Amino acid sequence: MKVFISADIEGIAIAARKEDCSIGGYEYERYRQEMTREVVAACEGAHEAGADLIVVRDAHGPAISIYPEELPEYVELIRNWSTEPRLMVEGVDESFDAAMFVGYHNAAGTGSNVLSHTISMSRVNYVKINGKLASEFLIYSYMCAYYGVPSVLLTGDKGLCEESQSLHPGLVTVPVCEGIGGRSRGVSPKLAWKQIREGAKKALSQDLKKLVIEPPKNVEVEIGYKEHALAYTKSFYPGAKLVDPKTISLQAADWYEVGRFLSMVVAQ
Repeated sequence: MKVFISADIEGIAIAARKEDCSIGGYEYERYRQEMTREVVAACEGAHEAGADLIVVRDAHGPAISIYPEELPEYVELIRNWSTEPRLMVEGVDESFDAAMFVGYHNAAGTGSNVLSHTISMSRVNYVKINGKLASEFLIYSYMCAYYGVPSVLLTGDKGLCEESQSLHPGLVTVPVCEGIGGRSRGVSPKLAWKQIREGAKKALSQDLKKLVIEPPKNVEVEIGYKEHALAYTKSFYPGAKLVDPKTISLQAADWYEVGRFLSMVVAQ
């Protein structure tokens, strides 16, 4: 069995401050360690369920947050960015049996995580897909579905887990934190590791072929920027239109085009 894992940091059990999610932050090294351990827990659970190769995509910020030396020997790690359309699931393809998402957070415009954002915390107020706020999990789990890979595990904040349950059949969720106003409340890291390990094992014990879905087609993507000048510049993406001074939209034929659009007008 071959499994893909995309890992972020704002949805780990201890994440609380934006400054500490970046290199140089007071607790960045501690956040890195917890992110790594939660990923290792998912890998261990997946391995117990029969995964003999796991590819992990370090999908946070500089994409060098996971400590490579702490990963099991059956794990490969993707680091840094090429900023191609798969972005946070770069490396996924038709050869994988399942995808997992560890340390994920809710969407920009929601309040269940003090660090909620979508792709860029500094550039956009929201990303909407067909009129609804879109999380990174929604975007990149559907990108996995584009390649015929089912998403079976999601760990992160409680709000994201609850809102995402209906997106994929058989999705196992492990909420490890919750945002309340400007504060974060998380479970013990040791409990998080245990529950993530168990969740990964449970997720892969299903009939994975029955969990494959088709991502939406003919999708309307809307992006609300923080600065009007950036919206104007990005509105020149082929097919995009300026809806108002801070908003652009695009009608995408398939999910790969959604990914390409977002990689060009939000990530860069």
